[in-house]
Amino acid sequence: MTDPDLGLGEGDRVEVVVEAPAHGGHCVARLDGRVLFVRHALPGERVTAEITEVHRTFVRADAIEIHEPSPDRVEPPCPYAHPGGCGGCDLQHVASDAQLRWKAAVVAEQLRRLAKTSFPVRVEALPNAGSPLLGWRSRVRYAVDAAGRAGLLQHRSHQVVPIDRCRIAHPAIQRLDLLSRQWPDDDAIEVTASTGGDLAVLTRPAGGGRLPEDDPADTASAAGRRKRLAGPDEVAEEAVGRRWSVPPEGFWQVHPAAADTLAAAVVELLRPAEGETAWDLYGGAGLFAAAVAAHTRARITLVESSPVGCAAARANLTDLPTVEVVEARVETALQRRRITGPVDLVVLDPPRAGAGARVVRGIAGARPRAVAYVACDPAALARDVGTFLGLGWRLTDLRAFDCFPMTQHVECVALLEPAGA
Repeated sequence: MTDPDLGLGEGDRVEVVVEAPAHGGHCVARLDGRVLFVRHALPGERVTAEITEVHRTFVRADAIEIHEPSPDRVEPPCPYAHPGGCGGCDLQHVASDAQLRWKAAVVAEQLRRLAKTSFPVRVEALPNAGSPLLGWRSRVRYAVDAAGRAGLLQHRSHQVVPIDRCRIAHPAIQRLDLLSRQWPDDDAIEVTASTGGDLAVLTRPAGGGRLPEDDPADTASAAGRRKRLAGPDEVAEEAVGRRWSVPPEGFWQVHPAAADTLAAAVVELLRPAEGETAWDLYGGAGLFAAAVAAHTRARITLVESSPVGCAAARANLTDLPTVEVVEARVETALQRRRITGPVDLVVLDPPRAGAGARVVRGIAGARPRAVAYVACDPAALARDVGTFLGLGWRLTDLRAFDCFPMTQHVECVALLEPAGA
């Protein structure tokens, strides 16, 4: 495709000066008034960028030559982190402290642009054994190409890049020989290294449909039938002082320190008191319900649409009789009054698309004292914060965490309270 205004098409090269980072793992540049989203670049750099996609209002490009490098530029530790290579990591070329500043700038910009509010943002690093940036990813999905080779996907593509190992994968996953084997009958291999010490390998037989793009923030595996190649049917996870049993294909935080970190932030922001009732919406296996229940010892309603998640929550929370698990979509549960207010506290942990206006309105209508919104996507968070603000609520606190080092992704916990509270 060619841009008729610029006369540029895919594969053409231009020299630009790179501006601020933007949501999506790239930086903004401008050429004759047209916006370019440039990957593999840093703010302030002068680069030669190769056009990869042309759209009506913007162009995508990769920085293939750096003429004036930023002081924050480093040599990527992974040999596959380059234009045309693996798309799993967006920031391998960025120094560790600059990655935190990059993500903070993106969260703040999304809040300004979409929620029309200014709020200071600082992204906190998570503890990790060994390197703080490598060896943290406890769940990996390898795609398989037509030749039966396993690897990871290119950026915005279903093209498989064969690799020797994934540098951000958990060391136990890196030690497996999965990438040196042939997989003629499978579309994907899914590997889990749990915080409880389990290692599970599942395969997805061919014909199960197209796989989503490889993405460390996508902790829920692609749907479809699977076969267990190695390891237990359920893996042990450890968080909030409890031991959890979760199917390898079920939802759990990817970074080993994320579950405890996010649960602690939710409790710190909500300040749950004994006797307060709560909702845990999009509750998964019940991590936040368990953390809040330890303080309230009162009724908590967990809503989750995944049968796997609901089964895990019921099995893991049997010692908490005050927790009720409702298997339903959150918007349906609110609309059909499967759950009703008033309620004191809400934990809201939606998927990457966010909760949406209907869910936000339903929560506000239940008149909780406070909402802790756990978000893996800054744009979705900002849109929903904007809806809360329009209903008379306030964004009163926000913590942000680097749960996905080397990638564009960042996890936030926002505290929302009714105005006048």
